[in-house]
Amino acid sequence: MEALLHYCWKHKLLPLSPLETTDHRMVEVIDPGLHNRHAGPDFFNAKVKVGGTLWVGNVEIHDKASDWYRHCHNNDAAYDNVILHVCGEVDDVVLTSSGREVPQVSLKVPQYITDHYHELITTDHYPPCYSIIPQLSGLMLHSWMSALQTERLEQKTQAIRRRCDLCEGDWEAAYFVTLARNYGFGVNGDAFEAWANSIPLHAVDHHRDNLFQVEAIFLGQAGLLDVESVPQRYQQIAIEDEYFNKMRNEYAYLKHKFQLTPINHKLWKFLRMRPQNFPHIRISQLAHLYHSRQASLSQLVECSNMKEVRRVLATNVSPYWESHYVFGVESPKRGKSLSAHSLQVLAINTAIPMLFAYGRYRGDERLCDRAFSLLEELKAEDNNIVRMWRDCGLVIDNASDSQALIQLKKEYCDKKDCLHCRIGYEYMRKK
Repeated sequence: MEALLHYCWKHKLLPLSPLETTDHRMVEVIDPGLHNRHAGPDFFNAKVKVGGTLWVGNVEIHDKASDWYRHCHNNDAAYDNVILHVCGEVDDVVLTSSGREVPQVSLKVPQYITDHYHELITTDHYPPCYSIIPQLSGLMLHSWMSALQTERLEQKTQAIRRRCDLCEGDWEAAYFVTLARNYGFGVNGDAFEAWANSIPLHAVDHHRDNLFQVEAIFLGQAGLLDVESVPQRYQQIAIEDEYFNKMRNEYAYLKHKFQLTPINHKLWKFLRMRPQNFPHIRISQLAHLYHSRQASLSQLVECSNMKEVRRVLATNVSPYWESHYVFGVESPKRGKSLSAHSLQVLAINTAIPMLFAYGRYRGDERLCDRAFSLLEELKAEDNNIVRMWRDCGLVIDNASDSQALIQLKKEYCDKKDCLHCRIGYEYMRKK
C-alpha cells in the first residue's frame, strides 16, 4: 500500500536489513526530505547516499515501479530531479523526460507496521488506539493537542474567510452570518446561514433603533411571516393574532422599500426540537442582540476575558415571545434569555474563532493569543466525543482540550487517517 510506503519513508521506519538499489548499490537515508502534499514528487530536498555518493534532490514513491509511466512522470520535467524511486515492487526501469535512468530501491514495509496499521483500521474498539494512550508521555500529548487546537481554529478561520468573501470583504457582516449560523445549534445551521445572507444589513441599519422593525425584517426574511409557515392547526389562530398581523404589515412595507426576498420557510426544521430552540425564538434573540448593538465585531474585539464575551453575547426576546413559541399560541410567560450552555457554545463556535480569524487577517497575534486564552478559561465541553476520550484515560481540563479532541475524532479517527495522527504514529512504531 503506497500510503504505508510514504509513512515508513517519512519516519525512517525502515527494515533492519540494508537498503540497496536494483543495481546493487548501497543506500543510506540521511534525510527523507519534506513531504509534498501537492503536485510534483512526493518528497522534496531529500539527502540520500547511493553507492557512497551523496545526492540531494527529490524522491518519488509508488506501489509498483510501472506506476511511474501510468502517472506519466516520464513526460513531466517536474520529475527530472528525482534522485531515488522508492517502490514496493520494482517491475520496470524508469526514465525521466530527459532520458536519465532513475535509481530504484524496493522498500518492504516492516511486518509489525503492517499489522498495527491493519489493527487500527479494522478494530471494533473506538478509538482503535485506546490501548496505547495511557503509555504516552504528557509532553507528547500536550504538543499534539496544541497542534490540533490550532488546526481546528485554522479550519474555522477558512469558513469565516469564505463568508467574508461572500460579504464582499465586510467583516462585520461575516461576523453576523457566523453568529447566525451558530444560533442554529447544528440542526438549523444551514437555514440560519442562508437567512443571514439574505438580510442587507446596510438597509436594516436605517431601522436599528426600532426593535419592532428589526424583528419584522428578521422574521419576514426567514419566511416565518408567511401564513403557510404556521402549522395548519394554528393558522386560523395566527391570522387573528394582533402581533402577527402588525408584523406582516410592517414587513410588507419594508420588503417593498428595500426590495427584499425572503428565504423559503420550509428550510426550517422543528421536528423533535425543544420549543426554546424554535427559529422564532432564536431570531427574536438575534433581533434583540442586533438592536442593542452588541452583535458587532468591534464590541467583540474589545473583550479581554470570558465575562466580557458573555456580556456581548447575552440577549433576550421581545415581550411577545416571552409568552409564545409560535404565532398565536400562548405559553407560560417566562424570560427566554440564552442559557449558560448556549453562551458557551456560541463563545466556542463564534466569538473565539472570529477573534482568531480577524487576528490572522489583521496580522495581530494578540487577538490570536486571546482566542487561545479564552478557550482555556472555559470548562471542557461535555459530549459523547469528550467522554469517549476521557474513558481512554486522557485528562481534559478545559475547552481548549475538548476542542482539540473533537478535531482529532472528526478529522483523523472518523476518516481513518491514523498515518497522520501522532497517537497513531506511536501505535504504529511500537514493537
